[in-house]
Amino acid sequence: MLVVKVGGSAGIDLDAVCTDAASLWNEGQQMVLVHGGSARTNQVAEQLGHPPQFVTSVSGYTSRRTDRETLTIFEMVYCGEVNKGIVERLQAAGANAVGLSGLDGRLLEGRRKDAIKIVRKGRRMVLRDDLTGTVDTVNVELLRLLLDHGYLPVVTPPAISVDNLAINVDGDRAAARIAAALGAEQLIILSNVPGLLRDYPDESSLIPRIEAARVEEAMAHAEGRMRIKVLGAAEAIADGVGSVTFADGRVEQPIRTALAGRGTVIA
Repeated sequence: MLVVKVGGSAGIDLDAVCTDAASLWNEGQQMVLVHGGSARTNQVAEQLGHPPQFVTSVSGYTSRRTDRETLTIFEMVYCGEVNKGIVERLQAAGANAVGLSGLDGRLLEGRRKDAIKIVRKGRRMVLRDDLTGTVDTVNVELLRLLLDHGYLPVVTPPAISVDNLAINVDGDRAAARIAAALGAEQLIILSNVPGLLRDYPDESSLIPRIEAARVEEAMAHAEGRMRIKVLGAAEAIADGVGSVTFADGRVEQPIRTALAGRGTVIA
């Protein structure tokens, strides 16, 4: 079992990702594809007059400020345009894909954060109206039902909270939860860099391998959104996933390239 998370940043070649995924699927490789859509969400939010806002937690992680209007835009882009665009590409390449959000069938369920402690202009603040949370449980039965009947699940946030609210959750950490729940041998996280870089943005400073026991030390080299990816990788490894690979989503055959060990392999 393989779980592939493809980010939503600019530059990622979704056509190449989907062609590669469908080819592997048709060769008998079971997988779940998890995706984001951050760059497109930012564009649509700007066009709708509700530009994106980002906040940094006191622990140094950056996330999207998610009020109700932002969540509506998020659902429009992630669950609609991006998800169905990926399903369309996979169908065209011969894989019978099914698009799902974490809301559908309570696929991704978790807790809404009561409050978020952030740092803004050097001052600590508390946000209490943010619609964000974390994934605690995965509806494995739903995923296995689809997988066992020959479908390729394409999954996107948001998740559903225990009190039945849609909540924005991080896609990398959600993919880690899915990989662990399915007992996946490997989690591949594709983004618009070749892997974890020792000296970001110098792509020649790629770190090719990290021992699983030392994965949290890699946080020292993570910048921006890569910090969340490293956190998700650490969670996946701790929960029994065999290996995690950060790889380049801009190249031809990005999944096969990652399976061949190109990128940053944590194992």
